[in-house]
Amino acid sequence: MPEPELPRWSGVRLVGDGFVLRRWRAGDLDSLVRHADDERVSRSVSDRFPHPYTREDGRRFLAGEVVDLAHPVFAIEIGGEACGGIGARPGDGERAHAAELGYWLGRAYWGRGVMTRAVATFAPWAMEALALQRLYATVIEGNPASARVLQNNGFQEEGLLRCAVRKRGRLLDLRMFARLR
Repeated sequence: MPEPELPRWSGVRLVGDGFVLRRWRAGDLDSLVRHADDERVSRSVSDRFPHPYTREDGRRFLAGEVVDLAHPVFAIEIGGEACGGIGARPGDGERAHAAELGYWLGRAYWGRGVMTRAVATFAPWAMEALALQRLYATVIEGNPASARVLQNNGFQEEGLLRCAVRKRGRLLDLRMFARLR
């Protein structure tokens, strides 16, 4: 029986200033749950990222049941521990030239410029590896730090998606940012 094919990105390891971006591993479960189970982390990301964040949530994520791990979805590793994530979800059909960027970071590392540096490392790599013309991200209202991360990395604000998501019973706006090749 032939061996299962490894995801295209399985050997990718991007070294940044004070961190490494690499594929998620089964051994990341404890650190994933420790950093993800934080209400302040979860309030500004997709509801695919629940609160509380349980071991079962982490197991499902690492098994590829939450996001498609065949896409470039990487752990942000600091000091040998996965403490956040960054990834791109490519479009298809007439949107195959674009991908959506997403990221999160454990609160212990906030305010240190880690995410700005992680996006600076990941975005150009993703645009080249996926042959993208456009990389875009949305920022939920009330998260100016994430907007600054994008602006500091050459993303332009394109507009406001009013009442775009329902989060914890409230309709919230999303700010749209994009970076073009």
